[in-house]
Amino acid sequence: MKVAIATFMLGLILTGCQSMKEKQVPLTESVSTLYEPSLKPFYHGVASGDPLADRVILWTRVTPEFQVSKIQVTWEVASDKNFTSVYKSDTLSTSPARDYTVKVDVDGLQPGQKYYYRFKALNATSPVGQTKTTPVTGLDSLKLGIVSCSNWEWGYFHAYDKLADRTDVDAVIHLGDYIYEYGQGRYGDTTIRKNLPAGEIVSLEDYRVRHSLYRLDKGLRRMNQQHPLIAIWDDHEVANNVYTTGAQNHQPDLEGDFAKRKASAIQAYYEWLPIRESDKHYRSFSYGSLADLIMLDERLEGRTKPAESMDDPLFQSEEQTMLGSEQVAWFENGLKNSKAVWKIIGNQVIFSEVELSPVYPKMPRNLDSWDGYPKEKERLVNFIRQEKIKDLIFVTGDTHASWAIEAATDVVKTYNSRTSAGAFAIELGTTSVSSANDNEYHSTDTVEMMERALQKVNPHIRYVNARDHGYLLLTLYPTRAKSEWYYMETLRQPETREYLGKRVEIKQGSVRLSE
Repeated sequence: MKVAIATFMLGLILTGCQSMKEKQVPLTESVSTLYEPSLKPFYHGVASGDPLADRVILWTRVTPEFQVSKIQVTWEVASDKNFTSVYKSDTLSTSPARDYTVKVDVDGLQPGQKYYYRFKALNATSPVGQTKTTPVTGLDSLKLGIVSCSNWEWGYFHAYDKLADRTDVDAVIHLGDYIYEYGQGRYGDTTIRKNLPAGEIVSLEDYRVRHSLYRLDKGLRRMNQQHPLIAIWDDHEVANNVYTTGAQNHQPDLEGDFAKRKASAIQAYYEWLPIRESDKHYRSFSYGSLADLIMLDERLEGRTKPAESMDDPLFQSEEQTMLGSEQVAWFENGLKNSKAVWKIIGNQVIFSEVELSPVYPKMPRNLDSWDGYPKEKERLVNFIRQEKIKDLIFVTGDTHASWAIEAATDVVKTYNSRTSAGAFAIELGTTSVSSANDNEYHSTDTVEMMERALQKVNPHIRYVNARDHGYLLLTLYPTRAKSEWYYMETLRQPETREYLGKRVEIKQGSVRLSE
């Protein structure tokens, strides 16, 4: 009898186990064919960002085999890559509510120090990442990698990969267009690789999948593993030419409510990037007495709908704003109170005056840039001049071209190209990581002719390259700054070589660029 009961109970247990097994629902993701099996379940790698003197954000994503409501994740920080002495650690959880992403703001760190970190979950350990806190004093140089505009379908993210190889980079500044919202073939070359999801992204799930896709690029994954990231969004994290209440690439009859779309885009962005979450996206970082980094939000904080042309009454309206009154006041206060030698401005769209008519006669000014908001720009320039703000460098993305500009307004009337009189700052533009520039549409000879035509009517532009893709390396010293543009030989193959395309220098106290 006892044997029969035992056999019966065993059958119930086995049946129950089998039943539980059958209830496990696989987690199916459209990007899973691109997963690197050796990284399981940390297919998207690890990342760090928003470094301060005593803290830094750590990030990863844990991808389970089956749909689960919660995953326990342990994080560890050490001063050596072998983790012989763990400095800090803790356990937290993630869930589908955060798309299985993990983010922790690790505090209690020492200033100006390199740290190693990793995550453990589902009986596996993540790759080891390294990060670095900002210094308080004693910094004799600062090296920043500066990037923008990575588009999956235009090619591999080699600029990120090459930055990952650099052991002397203190942080990577991303100036926006971290992802693009378009559907397959709408903006790109699908013979290289294709967007997922296939359509234009609109919903929260769409934005999550697109972020997931981008993080499977080897170069992006390696860069985030090797260096802390300081990122700001531009327009394509939501939709092309976005402003606070709409976007050029948003039609309510097709894509629905814009506010809902924007909220979904912001949620996915904060889930997938190592950034502190706040109601204010603009923020600043101190690198001691050497540099202050001021990151502006020129899209979602205060930007009004741009004027349609220079004849549009909106163009000269006092109501037109790029930053919004609160951010303008914050920006001016940051500039005025900075005690650092260099003031570096993380700027999405070109600040300097640029006359485009020789190349684009129907678009003499880019009204999506600061040239489209002349009254607010005039206010800021007047403030910079009146407060005698020196050693100001705008670092700029968006244009898919490299620029070295002695920033000036009223170029024809007040700027002297021989002496640089009339300039009030320096502007350095980084080209795209992969997004199309003029070389994707014209021959190299034609693009070089376009560059010369631009410089002829814009003498304050000392260098422009609308042909190549890569990144900008900015090195700051107490008495000078050095800017180097590195370019990739190809984006069409999984591996490539880089080369130095241009180098310029700025002396402390000067607004003149020299080679």
